[in-house]
Amino acid sequence: MGDVGLLLSGATLFLNSLMLFGKANEKSVGVFNLFIGALQVIIPFYLIVVSDQNHWTIFNLACIFLFGFTYLYVGVTTLKGLEGNGLGWYSLWVSIIAIVYAVVSVIHFHDMINALTWVMWAYLWFLFFLSMALNKKMDAYIGKVAFVQSWVTLTIPALLSLTGVWKIDFVAQVWFYVLILSIVYFCISAIRLKVSLNSRGKNTDVQVNS
Repeated sequence: MGDVGLLLSGATLFLNSLMLFGKANEKSVGVFNLFIGALQVIIPFYLIVVSDQNHWTIFNLACIFLFGFTYLYVGVTTLKGLEGNGLGWYSLWVSIIAIVYAVVSVIHFHDMINALTWVMWAYLWFLFFLSMALNKKMDAYIGKVAFVQSWVTLTIPALLSLTGVWKIDFVAQVWFYVLILSIVYFCISAIRLKVSLNSRGKNTDVQVNS
């Protein structure tokens, strides 16, 4: 599935970010999640069955299921109006697996760009855990993270790879710094969110005491 799968994941995450911003209808986005989720479960399953069964081949294909089942879970949860805590706990599990993929990318494949990408995905899944399982009110922040990641970790890398320029050293170097800057942006935005929440909490205490 490769680059095409990344491109489709980029589209799905882009729509999910707009849903979190309240810009896209939940049920409409949920249908798209189901469609892409089904593709990213059926196709990797077939590729594993017909593969050489080498453990690294299966390792690389298995990660597609993490996205596929996430999208299916989001789609069903959204369309059926289910409680999101199950999806939240599943997201925590996926975020842990994503860290494993990041570590393997560094130690075995010596690929820092892929490692940083997995770290960013792990962070996003962890945010879904905080929001859905622990009921943290941060949809706007998660929407920002999802929007940025839909482009810098999925859509643009997929397009660069499809056009044959992803492996060029200059492109790889530029993209390394793009990922670093994105992570810095996430950190700054998280600090601002924390400060904003603390300020609201203090104002609420003042109103209650007065």
